[in-house]
Amino acid sequence: MYPKTVKEKNYDIPVAEPRRVPLWAKKALMQFFKWTPALAVGFLIMFPLWWIFVSSITPSGELFSKPIKYWPENPTLESYRYLIENADLLKKVWDTLLIVGLSILIGMVVSVLAAFSFARFKSRGLSLAVAFLLGSMLIPDVVTARPLYDFLRQVGLYDTYTGLIILYISSIIPFSILILQNFLNDIPASIEEAALIDGCGFFQSLFYVTLPILKPAIATVCIVNFILCLNNFFTPLFYSNGISVLSTAITQLPLRDNMYAVPWDLVSAMGFIIILPIIIFVSIFQRQIMEGIMSGGVKG
Repeated sequence: MYPKTVKEKNYDIPVAEPRRVPLWAKKALMQFFKWTPALAVGFLIMFPLWWIFVSSITPSGELFSKPIKYWPENPTLESYRYLIENADLLKKVWDTLLIVGLSILIGMVVSVLAAFSFARFKSRGLSLAVAFLLGSMLIPDVVTARPLYDFLRQVGLYDTYTGLIILYISSIIPFSILILQNFLNDIPASIEEAALIDGCGFFQSLFYVTLPILKPAIATVCIVNFILCLNNFFTPLFYSNGISVLSTAITQLPLRDNMYAVPWDLVSAMGFIIILPIIIFVSIFQRQIMEGIMSGGVKG
């Protein structure tokens, strides 16, 4: 096949055709730019978790050996056995589940009622209340730490289950109301009005008409709040002394032979025990978490 030509003053001038990139090369390039950043971010996230696990099963004498080993020569579960026998893990798990469970239960009851009021009853006062809630989410915990500490001391709630539950509830309510209100704004009020016409009372229409529609949003908020409460390190550390939960367990490791040396194998083992339930929980419910947050964030 001869190249195309253009006639100009009785001369045939060849014209070069553009070189086409094969389709397979385009697809390969697209896949490269698609997966390379994802793999890089995944490595940055997973490598610290992998290193914590490897450090937890490495004997303390091998932790700082050179060259660095990415898998121990003599892996052992001695650190986990020592923690189970001496760190009172069962009590920490029970305290964590009790505080987190009651906080989410009470917080969700308050959040559902408040979100319903904000979504259905329009007034200037309620709008200011919503703005106040959103503003409270921007305040760092350390700003209110000292006043809350003094207040809990004065009313006798410092280092108590009740005090921690109140603080946990106050931390999850603004986020819960924001998500639930966005869901409720997309539910037509006409279905509740129809229920009222049919003879239902206010609470009957709320519990038998609105709440069944709101179940996916409630489940999503409960899952996210559970993860946030498990990860809450500052609140139990600052406002309690005798109550131990999993998030602060790493600061209360039992002493071993040398009280001045940091037991890095125990630190790694306790850290892996703390993050393992969260990893499993997020892996199971990641689709519900993302769908609920995205849909709740764009409605309204």
